[in-house]
Amino acid sequence: MRTINHYIAGASVESRTGRFGDVFDPNTGQVQARVGLADAGEVDAAVLAALKAQPAWAAVNPQRRARVMFAFKRLVEARMQELAELLSSEHGKVVADSKGDVQRGLEVVEFACGIPHALKGEYTEGAGPGIDVYSMRQPLGVVAGITPFNFPAMIPMWMFGVAIAVGNTFILKPSERDPSVPVRLGELFMEAGADVGIDVTGVLNVVHGDKAAVDAILEHPEISAVSFVGSSDIAHYVYRTGAAHGKRVQAMGGAKNHGIILPDADLDQAVKDIIGAAYGSAGERCMALPVTVPVGKGTAEALRGKLLAEIETLKVGLSSDPAAQYGPVVTAAHKAKIEGYIQTGVDEGAELVVDGRGFSLQGYEDGFFVGPTLFDKVTTDMKTYQDEIFGPVLQIVRADSFEEAVALPSKHQYGNGVAIFTRNGRAAREFAQKVNVGMVGINVPIPVPVAYHSFGGWKRSAFGDANQHGMEGLRFWTKVKTVTARWPEGDVADSAFVIPTMS
Repeated sequence: MRTINHYIAGASVESRTGRFGDVFDPNTGQVQARVGLADAGEVDAAVLAALKAQPAWAAVNPQRRARVMFAFKRLVEARMQELAELLSSEHGKVVADSKGDVQRGLEVVEFACGIPHALKGEYTEGAGPGIDVYSMRQPLGVVAGITPFNFPAMIPMWMFGVAIAVGNTFILKPSERDPSVPVRLGELFMEAGADVGIDVTGVLNVVHGDKAAVDAILEHPEISAVSFVGSSDIAHYVYRTGAAHGKRVQAMGGAKNHGIILPDADLDQAVKDIIGAAYGSAGERCMALPVTVPVGKGTAEALRGKLLAEIETLKVGLSSDPAAQYGPVVTAAHKAKIEGYIQTGVDEGAELVVDGRGFSLQGYEDGFFVGPTLFDKVTTDMKTYQDEIFGPVLQIVRADSFEEAVALPSKHQYGNGVAIFTRNGRAAREFAQKVNVGMVGINVPIPVPVAYHSFGGWKRSAFGDANQHGMEGLRFWTKVKTVTARWPEGDVADSAFVIPTMS
């Protein structure tokens, strides 16, 4: 059986812990590989490699670091199909979605290619008599990212693209459920350095593992900052533990994104958008749209009818099937969790309009498939509304007024993303101003900002005070040094320069 190794200091490194995790093919339900799980010693080996590399990498001028990022971008683009197929084989999302996964990560790499401009500091001439003040942004040192299974290409590149470009060296701890693409990215980064004649050995290291590896990263004294994406409970744990060990931490958690449908919306377009946002990638996205909120009974009935018609056309299939709109979920355990939530919704009294349980493909009966599921008349006291299901389950929560619709996402424990569908610019503007959520879409069902803006939710969707990528990401991965300088003329010292007093 194939074994997936760590990638440390530019080489494949076997785990010596004797602990392994199974990597499944979600289409068949069969184990296709095993991945070594690191202990604190193996994490330390990666940190030592990063520590050794960091001073020389930080000394490479920003323009030459950008050349490495450009070369990395070219290599990833050239291998897009290979990476997407590899990603789909372990995650289960269809290849088209996997290509989107890679592409959205590359967009942050593209932003990082402009790092010479982004790193420019501030300058004030004549701040005092003969005194100039200027600032510079410098790397933190060795930093780390802990990434989830649902975007094994995009989220790592969101993190290390900026972190490495500014001069840090990086430890990536990807999900052990789909670890092959992160290793491949590490190999391609090494190749990118060689292509432009810059030694990047130890700059990007990949260490696989479970909680033991996570804790080793959070507690390691030489790691200065940690970025995390995952569930909210673990995000809170990562934030508290990392901060307690003196680290800068950004920890992105779960979500329950709402789509508000006003009576004047283009309902046909909104339904197509909602179907893609709710069921694409089997709903395994923190920016999925699992809750739709029609305003008014007429809107609700029309929306329900159109959703049903679209759901009937959905094709669930193998991740390699170009005609499939979504594939299996990632593991048998996750499938069981989703189906458990569907039963909970029934028990709570929601109306199960479409039941996705029991779905199977001929010849792939052991695959981790869940059919599209639709609930109506869901209420805010239901556990299925309060929790993140992270599967192909769409819920209709009816609202009688615009104010009630705004209040639903605003009061929810999660505040990652929200969308409104309307032709009324004034209503959309008011919604964007009032809603208590970090990212807002106006007739955009998945409002993930472009790479030169930043990504981040509110409430239990994010812990820490810095968002990912864009200038927020650059600020997270750097520290500011401010210099106050004067150059006295001649050999005679001028008057002392001290903090002004009243005397």
